[in-house]
Amino acid sequence: MRAVTSIPFLSGLVLSVQAGTTPDNVSSRLQIHVPQSLFKPDGYDHREALFGVPPYGGSIAQNVYYADSDLCDPTVDTRKGYPIRAKDKDGKMEPWPSPYILMVDRGDCSFVQKVRNAQRSGAAGVIIADNTCLCSDSDCVSANGEDVCQTAEPIMADDGSGQDISIPSFLMFKKDADSVKAELRANHMVQIEMTWALPSPDDRVEYDLWTTPSDMVSRDFQKTFKDVATALGDRAYFTPHMYIYDGIKSHCQGADGKNQCFNLCTNNGRYCATDPDNDLDHGISGADVVKESLRRICIWKHYGESDGIGKEWWDYVAEFLHRCDTPDYFANDDCVADAYKHATIDKERVERCMLDSGGLEKDAPNSFLDLEMAAQTRRGVVVLPTAFVNTVALRGALSSEMVFAAICAGYLDGTEPAICKQCSKCPSEIACVQSGGKCDGAMGGGGRGGSVSAHTFFVTLLAVCCAFGGIGFLHWKKTRDDMRDQVRGILAEYMPLEDSGDGSGMNGGSPMDFARGGGSAGLIS
Repeated sequence: MRAVTSIPFLSGLVLSVQAGTTPDNVSSRLQIHVPQSLFKPDGYDHREALFGVPPYGGSIAQNVYYADSDLCDPTVDTRKGYPIRAKDKDGKMEPWPSPYILMVDRGDCSFVQKVRNAQRSGAAGVIIADNTCLCSDSDCVSANGEDVCQTAEPIMADDGSGQDISIPSFLMFKKDADSVKAELRANHMVQIEMTWALPSPDDRVEYDLWTTPSDMVSRDFQKTFKDVATALGDRAYFTPHMYIYDGIKSHCQGADGKNQCFNLCTNNGRYCATDPDNDLDHGISGADVVKESLRRICIWKHYGESDGIGKEWWDYVAEFLHRCDTPDYFANDDCVADAYKHATIDKERVERCMLDSGGLEKDAPNSFLDLEMAAQTRRGVVVLPTAFVNTVALRGALSSEMVFAAICAGYLDGTEPAICKQCSKCPSEIACVQSGGKCDGAMGGGGRGGSVSAHTFFVTLLAVCCAFGGIGFLHWKKTRDDMRDQVRGILAEYMPLEDSGDGSGMNGGSPMDFARGGGSAGLIS
């Protein structure tokens, strides 16, 4: 689910967020090592994509090839571009040698489409070369002789289809990208390093989740991460955030102070949310989502803010998703009360918190909702859901495994909690956490690697060898017995059955003596 929606009254708000902030809190670094003339001690300014899966704590350093294309066509010609390569026996230029980082031009299609096509061609990473100067970069504007410029670099947002992207990508500013393309066009090799790091200020990690009560994508995470939060204890501090649209900036509150956006907003149009089922007359309304958001904020204030774990908060969310997450029960007071009860939460305490913060009925500000809107503007949240670890936005599909791995990578070296050391290498990290740190290779294949332990592998291999050995022995024994029976039959059919009386028999006995005895003596004495 993306914060950018097709509902008209929200478009102005989203654009203002995008224009005023840099949402990704860039923790990555872009550096050119070859040629030395392009090396910058502080690296290069860039924008990091809000999709793809970067290797947090790692880097990609490879040769760069310029596709000389915007890469909007799914059929990627890997035999074109720069630097020029040698020709093969058919007289065609050799394809880009893997592994490589691919530079492509901006324009004509979405960032996701470009990176997807590059990924299919075999690229390990993508650098998108901007095609428009920043208005603040007078040197770039004058050098290109263009009247068109942009006030800020675009956000490399997901277009809604980027779940299949697994490689990282950066947007490089035009002036810098032009220098790289010039080197590549001159058939000079360029080596770029893309690096990612999570800030590690101390021995405690802070992590946030931005979502809404109607968000479909984060449901599995919210159902399964409680055990991880509990296992990390006071070594990690969690803060849940609810995304609220500013109705005043979106003109949902008219000049007369009345709500202009129907049931999408509360407080006479001050606080709004999108309609989950896009039906203003039926089902869940935006106002229902705002109310549930405030409820979860208050539950956290009383049951999670003090320790950063919030066991009761996780329990309530899981109970609500189990019992009330349908159009008929989402705003049902009895269902919410049932969720309170099973999560051992004091209903009166939470309801009083919602009222004391400003409530949802009158044309009056709500202090908690105002704080959420201010925080989302500072953080520059654009895509929902989004998780942050040490203020760094995590990329890729939200999962408990990914967030757990990012949290463990966010500690100072040597200060990781025991649960990270015990479970970081397990086939199923979450199963390991749920079992109290017991890493068993037989715990299913839910982990990132889908592997088995060495003990399981060798025991299975030994069992297979024994089974084949036993089958081979039985086959050999049966074949020997069959051969013996055949020899006996041949002797019985073709050899004399009694002595000839002239002493010419075998040692004076019956020729059948050999067959009956099954011995190894020769037939000719």
